[in-house]
Amino acid sequence: MSSINQTTIEGFWLKGVSDVPELKVVIFIMILLIYLISLAGNLTILLLVCFDLQLHTPMYFFLSNLSVMDLSSSTTALHMIFVIFTIQNHIISTPACMAQLYIFSTLISNELSILAAMSIDRYVAICRPLHYHTVMSRKVCGLLASVSWGVGFIDIVPTLLFISKLTCYISREIDHYFCDVLPIRDITCSDTTLLDLYILICGNIYIFVPLFLTITSYVFIIECILRIRSSAGRRKAFYTCSSHIIVVVIFYTSIVLQYIGTVSGNNMGFNKIFSLLNTAFVPMMNPLIYSLKNKDVKSALQRKLKFRIEKH
Repeated sequence: MSSINQTTIEGFWLKGVSDVPELKVVIFIMILLIYLISLAGNLTILLLVCFDLQLHTPMYFFLSNLSVMDLSSSTTALHMIFVIFTIQNHIISTPACMAQLYIFSTLISNELSILAAMSIDRYVAICRPLHYHTVMSRKVCGLLASVSWGVGFIDIVPTLLFISKLTCYISREIDHYFCDVLPIRDITCSDTTLLDLYILICGNIYIFVPLFLTITSYVFIIECILRIRSSAGRRKAFYTCSSHIIVVVIFYTSIVLQYIGTVSGNNMGFNKIFSLLNTAFVPMMNPLIYSLKNKDVKSALQRKLKFRIEKH
């Protein structure tokens, strides 16, 4: 197939999730339901944290940041599925494609950082409880959140520059439902040596540095929990960080499966499946995990519902 110069391409053609007509309706309905649950769950978390004074703590401050990131990443990645199904428009302009790639990649990097910040918060809460409010002050929490947001916006810039300099394409059809690095790399005939090297080295750094901080925090947390004499105290300490542990495991598993597991195999079918885990399933699960396993969130929700019932 003859190559297409980027200057002649007004946009890309997004293939979507599936080519099988019988599956398109089922997949669309499933993704729409998951997205609506994710939207409702994350908005509920945000509203509760904003309006319930008892949730004005560092832990829920970081959780609200995570909810914003989940909402933004799922909307950024999934909206073209809805466009493709409803108005049959598979075309996305080159600037829009680059913007989608940048915003989504940034948000994923931000989530890795905010999860690391949340693990630090759990470490201070369990291992340094007497100094918790001093160490995790508003200034420190604001700084950790700012760094978490800032790192993502900065570290994705080189990737975007490498992608934007690709001038030769085999085809304009992207075998995916949104613009991501690997699917775009697979349709170019330009030299991708620098891009591949950056993804291999820096991509792993951006994944494993937050993971290292998270694991290190939990090593100290487990050590502190084991030193607690009473079994009730150990259960209570573990319960305070159990939701975060589950979220971290699910999120990192989806990341590893999506990016690391598919780079060597170059199988876009698997990449799309694992991408759906990351862009639809994980943002839906995070608020469910925190609401079902967290007494503070459940109590705040009950208070707000009771207030509305009494008001009417």
